Amino acid sequence: MSSARVDYIAPWWTYWLHQFPHVTLRFQPLEHTFKPQDENYQQSLIFLGCVAAAGLGVNLLCLAIYLSCLCCCRKDEEEEESKKSNSCCVTWAAVAAGLICCVAVGVGFYGNSETNDGVYQLTYSLYNANHTLAGVDSLVTGTVGGMQSGLNEHLSRLGEIFAARGDFVQTLQFMQQMSDNIIKQLLGLPDWEKAKVDLAAIADQTAYVEYYRWLTYLLILILDLVICLAACLGLAKQSRWLLTTMMICGVLTLILSWASLGADVATAVGTSDFCVAPDKFLMNQTKDIISSDIVHYYLYCSQTLPNPFQQSLTVFQRSLTTMQIQIQGLLQFAVPLFPTAERDLLSVQHLLNNSEASLHQLTALLDCRGLNKDYLDALIGVCYDGVEGLLYLCLFSLLAACAFSVMLCAIPRAWRQIANRDRDYDDIDDGDPFNPQSRRMTSHHSHPGNMHSFCSYSSSMGSQTSLHLPTQAVTNAPLSEYMNQSALFGGNPRHENVPLIGRESPPPSYSPTMRATYLSMTEDQIRHFGEDFRA
Repeated sequence: MSSARVDYIAPWWTYWLHQFPHVTLRFQPLEHTFKPQDENYQQSLIFLGCVAAAGLGVNLLCLAIYLSCLCCCRKDEEEEESKKSNSCCVTWAAVAAGLICCVAVGVGFYGNSETNDGVYQLTYSLYNANHTLAGVDSLVTGTVGGMQSGLNEHLSRLGEIFAARGDFVQTLQFMQQMSDNIIKQLLGLPDWEKAKVDLAAIADQTAYVEYYRWLTYLLILILDLVICLAACLGLAKQSRWLLTTMMICGVLTLILSWASLGADVATAVGTSDFCVAPDKFLMNQTKDIISSDIVHYYLYCSQTLPNPFQQSLTVFQRSLTTMQIQIQGLLQFAVPLFPTAERDLLSVQHLLNNSEASLHQLTALLDCRGLNKDYLDALIGVCYDGVEGLLYLCLFSLLAACAFSVMLCAIPRAWRQIANRDRDYDDIDDGDPFNPQSRRMTSHHSHPGNMHSFCSYSSSMGSQTSLHLPTQAVTNAPLSEYMNQSALFGGNPRHENVPLIGRESPPPSYSPTMRATYLSMTEDQIRHFGEDFRA
């Protein structure tokens, strides 16, 4: 198998993030080396979060200056062109904020999924490696236990049976030496128990943290989308309380976006420091647990590297082969002389066969290819999918901050437009006949039965000299009256001939015939019906 250096190449974005400044809170530069347990290194990551906090402060300061200028520097909003310009500005700002927010949420979902996939691949590889080391430990423990208890018991009993034959007793002693040699070689293997527990603990803790990180970002994405849609709805409906609520939520979401940006940048930089030189970090972490030759063997897994377990496994195999040959000879020559020894000899043979099967399994588990594959899968999951997902989450935070900044700029302008509209509406005179509210109140309190109709007068008038007072009162049937009066004035329904009879409409337009009739009235007629005409 080729070297791990060929199979794993750190992506370019990890080198880019690795070049970020590493400075303590006292502004002391540090080496770009992954040391998560070092206090100064932790401060360098916290410093990156403080940079994001400074960005939040600048953002809030710019918004405060903008709002102050908006409140203090009032323009002449009575001009129609200014109103149209402000309305257009608010509309485009809302459209831009909505589009940016939708793009940010899409990027955030992708980044959250990529990060989760990378961490899942890491935990899966850790559990696989833990299973491999647990299998090695189980095989070693079972083989040593079988040799120390079962084999020694059978050899002791056979020694009592073969006490009369010195050559058989000597063979049993030789087998005891081979058994001790196997136990010595197995105990010389690394203590995998401690490494196995550490891997399991790391995998469990990583999976626990990742689950809540994924869930938190999912809620943040949904919250951003809901706030953006609610703000657009408030702008469309011009709802004051909804705009006020969304402005408060927008400020909180803006703070949350910058906070998540700082956490993502710090995590991405720290992970990139590990991804650039993972071998060095692992060698330093395991130097007190496992020898450097073994760690180097598993990290690189090259055919040119010697197998550190080869000698132990070879001695194990040769000792087992020698013992099996000795047992085979005793079954052939000692059983005819000592029939009672057959049961113990068969038990020893069965134990040696099981030990040989364990040897083959142990040889396969100790081979570097299995653990090295898990190692490479973990690196690819963390350094490719994981760090890439964190970069997308950083982009999401920036876009979300921009979207909510634009939204916080647009909402106050929309608020002022709503206030100006309501103020202009309140300034309308209640006596204005063009005011719908005034007309509604007039129709409520007026008594159309007491009014004289100009059209009724005209319909009853035969000539200019013989004028008779109209006796027919105005009823609530404007349709019939309209038909009668339209017949009076030429029968042309094209002109509206009923002037404000029980209706809520602007003043009607009169036909030329109606105007001529009105002008032909005498002074006495005008004095008699003057109040009705002037009304």
